[in-house]
Amino acid sequence: MFAKPFRVKSNTAIKGSDRRKLKADISAAFPSLSADELSELVPNKEELNVVKIYAHKGDAVTLYVLHKNPLFFELEKRLYPTVYVLWRYPALLPTFRTWPPVLQKLIGGADLMLPGVVVPSTGLPDLKQGSCCAVALVSNRAPVAVGTAAVSSAEMHSSDMKGRGVCVLHTYMDNLWAFGDKSGPPSLPDAESEVQRVDEEECEVEEEEFEKCLEEEKQQSPGETVTDQACSGIEELSLAEQEEAKGEKGNEEDEGNQDDQKMPQEIMDALLLQCFLHALKSKVKKSELPLLTSTFLRNHMFSCCPSGKQLDIKKSSYKKLSKFLQAMQQQHSLVRVKELTKGVESIVEVDWKNQELRAFNIPEETDVEAAPVQDGGDGETPYHPPEITTLYSVSARLEPLFLDANKRKGTVLQPAEVRNIVTEYVKKNDLVDENNKNYVTINPTLCDCLLEKSEYQEVESLKWDDLFSRTMGRMQECYQVVFPGQAPIVKKGHIEPIDISVASRGSNKKVTLIKNLEVYGLDPAVVATALQHRVQASSVLQPIPGSKDKVLVQIQGNQIHQVGNLLLDHYQIPRKYIQGLDKAPKGGKKK
Repeated sequence: MFAKPFRVKSNTAIKGSDRRKLKADISAAFPSLSADELSELVPNKEELNVVKIYAHKGDAVTLYVLHKNPLFFELEKRLYPTVYVLWRYPALLPTFRTWPPVLQKLIGGADLMLPGVVVPSTGLPDLKQGSCCAVALVSNRAPVAVGTAAVSSAEMHSSDMKGRGVCVLHTYMDNLWAFGDKSGPPSLPDAESEVQRVDEEECEVEEEEFEKCLEEEKQQSPGETVTDQACSGIEELSLAEQEEAKGEKGNEEDEGNQDDQKMPQEIMDALLLQCFLHALKSKVKKSELPLLTSTFLRNHMFSCCPSGKQLDIKKSSYKKLSKFLQAMQQQHSLVRVKELTKGVESIVEVDWKNQELRAFNIPEETDVEAAPVQDGGDGETPYHPPEITTLYSVSARLEPLFLDANKRKGTVLQPAEVRNIVTEYVKKNDLVDENNKNYVTINPTLCDCLLEKSEYQEVESLKWDDLFSRTMGRMQECYQVVFPGQAPIVKKGHIEPIDISVASRGSNKKVTLIKNLEVYGLDPAVVATALQHRVQASSVLQPIPGSKDKVLVQIQGNQIHQVGNLLLDHYQIPRKYIQGLDKAPKGGKKK
């Protein structure tokens, strides 16, 4: 489930009542935990976070995080412990044993097949189908995977240990594990020495059976089992040995994670240079020079940062933008930086003929906001704003006017349809004024439907425009939202605009709040990330009181101008559906 990256929807501190409920739920799901152990897992006074995420297949999952480590995850109202919890309490779940080479396949997304299960002398744990269970290696009791039993223990025996054994949900080294502190499993030697000292040939035979069974399972139900990753060259290490080898350069199990940990300054330096060259080659124009260095960084370099990465000069060896630009000037002769006003540096010259700049190839899809997308992970699709149409529903008072057109109370109509039906009614009943065709004579039906009681004796005719406006004014207003490739959604009332406001936090701090993004199909998390790249300020997602499925984006400072540009220019949201743009700070010189 977590073999591929997931998307965080919200991250909030748990409430007191929810903390007590979580404690009760854990106690009910895992009765073997003592009261003291429960208090260790869910302490009363320490900060515990509730993180709501979407897995890469769209499953909604809730994580409970303590000290930056996910302890439990909730899927379809059922709690499962993570490996971080199982390493503290290895006997919490019934456990199956398997061979070390199988671990890499589980990390890749495969389920545990029964040929890969090592049956101890005490027999398999007694389980029913769907029961929560763990997977450990024969060399170490520390569990490395969590899942549910695909079949009961009795069925496992009756099938001669063939077929699927455990439907794996979470493993050591997957993205849920990486969401924590990425610590390794402890070394917990197995009590059964006979199982520990297995013959190597027997292990290879078991692995061959496991792979064969996995292939059969794939052919029977294509798409259900995630494709295995290549497993060549993996030695049969115990978890303790793996932990020792984890920091070595030769370990190729997870090159991406290793790169993040190994020499972060070098990685950030390379990213800085890439974004710098990309910005010079594709963003900066000669007419813009001289260009403030701060503007160059904010408007050009940040937008050239590849998706999924964040440019942070403080994590580079330069530490400051001025030192980085100085190096680009002295070592690479790419730019010339000058202090035009005291304390403010500008790029005054760019060497467009520089060989390094000319040889640089612009990476594909590096612009964070090149095409606005919704959802992370695979199959990202460009964002297109919805088509919003105002509709009108027939009210009880106006039903007699629409009866001839077979439109009953509650029927939803387009404005043009309302005009056509009213026009047909007037013509059918010969209500057009003979002396002045711009007026319509009021008959008893129109009188009851459109006139106030005080007008009954006074108004004998209405202009066409007045007739239409009165008709629509007495109908229930609705709106229709159509997202590309989806069925239309019709709702009563007015559509809520995207609301942008500024609030004060503390004595002199301001934050910008953005609400109702979901109405327009915008993911608040994606919008928050885009704004972070634009303004380089921290942002958080907060639940809106009284709204189940809505969150607001909070970003530091008065960023209404930037938010407006993002929504209007980038996401193409019409201005009439955005509220609060007038609160942007006014430009001009300070006196």
